Amino acid sequence: MFLLEDKTYLWLLIGIPVIVLLYAMVIFWQKRTQRKFADKELLDRLSPNRSTGKQVLKIVLLCLAIASFVIALVNPQFGTKLETVKREGVDVVFAIDVSKSMLAEDIAPNRLEKSKQLVTQIINNLESDRVGIIAYAGSAFPQLPITTDYAAAKMFLQGMNTDMLSSQGTAIREAIELSKSYFNDDEQTNRVLFLISDGEDHEGNIEDIAAEAAREGIRIVTIGVGTSKGGPIPIKRNGVVQNYKKNNQGETVITRLDQETLKEIASEANGRYIDGSNTAQVVEEVTDILQNMDKKEFESQQVADYKSQFQWFLALGLLFLLLDILLLERQTSWLKRLNLFNEKRS
Repeated sequence: MFLLEDKTYLWLLIGIPVIVLLYAMVIFWQKRTQRKFADKELLDRLSPNRSTGKQVLKIVLLCLAIASFVIALVNPQFGTKLETVKREGVDVVFAIDVSKSMLAEDIAPNRLEKSKQLVTQIINNLESDRVGIIAYAGSAFPQLPITTDYAAAKMFLQGMNTDMLSSQGTAIREAIELSKSYFNDDEQTNRVLFLISDGEDHEGNIEDIAAEAAREGIRIVTIGVGTSKGGPIPIKRNGVVQNYKKNNQGETVITRLDQETLKEIASEANGRYIDGSNTAQVVEEVTDILQNMDKKEFESQQVADYKSQFQWFLALGLLFLLLDILLLERQTSWLKRLNLFNEKRS
């Protein structure tokens, strides 16, 4: 098992081709300047011990030293042992509204981006809970199955947009129904569904499905994103607003946050309504909800205990650097006799 602790430092390896290029430019400049001073035969007589091969070897050693130091900064780690870690937590499903009304910019930068920011910050504060993601508009779609891979969850989250579902509307009922399939343990009581939406344009009659979810042990927490004042739905091309969505009468559509619907859903499902306008407050309330829920052991995972190996590469880099310093550019007598670099003898 192998791990790189900080891959950012790998960018420093770009310095190696830069050094090689600069070296080549210096050699070219030296050759051209020397030709102006004297011809090749005279130069060989003036500096008979000059070794081009050893110059190249010195630059190779310098590059190897830099590469070793960079790898030491990255800190490669190798797994040395396995240990069993028992995880306890809550199964958390996020159902995110991706209907066109979520493009309204009454809350910056828009409702959908704000929703994604909220979920990202919530995930960042989780420890051992499992997460799943559902996207819904006119229908509901499973975006990410239940998992402990938070990095994957955030990656899928960032890819969500209002074009991923062709049917429009806000099928909250379908999202709640789909969330039941995420909780596959019938004995599980620590289930929570976070419904992030503006609550507008729903199908109606969703109280029954919310109550049914509550009977199955699913607690629904609704997070309202938007304002009661509302705003128009922009139609953009290449990030530039071209127009605003209009109704059949040619009037600009104003979409508003429907808090009452979201509060009613939360009430029917033993949950809570949270105003999504303040990210820090949302994260605090969500953390409080999860901490007060019963934890259940749902996974035993084999985790490698990694040991840092940077010291080997640091020592190797120092060795290459020392050899580079000690290696002289002129020919030595015994190397000259061996003629390792196949150079012409004067």
